[in-house]
Amino acid sequence: MKFVLIFGPQAVGKMTVGAELAKLTGLKLFHNHMTIDPLAPLFGFSSEMWRLSSLFREEIFKTFARSEQYGMIFTYVWAFDEKKDWDSVEKMCTIFTSEGAELYFVELEANVEERLKRNRTPYRLEQKPTKRNIEQSEHNLLETLKTNRLNSYEGEIDQQHYLRINNENLKPEEVARMIKERFML
Repeated sequence: MKFVLIFGPQAVGKMTVGAELAKLTGLKLFHNHMTIDPLAPLFGFSSEMWRLSSLFREEIFKTFARSEQYGMIFTYVWAFDEKKDWDSVEKMCTIFTSEGAELYFVELEANVEERLKRNRTPYRLEQKPTKRNIEQSEHNLLETLKTNRLNSYEGEIDQQHYLRINNENLKPEEVARMIKERFML
């Protein structure tokens, strides 16, 4: 079993790259909004919504990790300055490694101007209903620049299989091929 964690700031291309990687490898894509978007209309972006989202994810991870599937790609916005995010990453990885899975970490980065453009793409808006309020989504993207660090420092990620890609000027298909080839997926 393979567990590929694609992380980086909002609108950097995690889901789009993940979809392309899934096409190339047969890995299943589980993007972070698959648990956020069904809950947000009921609970808003409240602590209850995040609690339930975390519970759903954990159960999905456990069930998938015990399955006979080839592997999963999961996308995540990781706030490196938040202990709870480090704990969440450790927990999800432990679920998979306890079942013998191999971990692969892919960090994406791009400048804020490019991310603001990507925030409006039809594919993103189709797949993520909570991003359809562009004004709110852009505000959130810009505010997190002030409050959180969403890319790692050099050497901060201590994983055997780790790849950092500035995908600012790369097509998602190119990034997916780079990941596939680097990790031999």
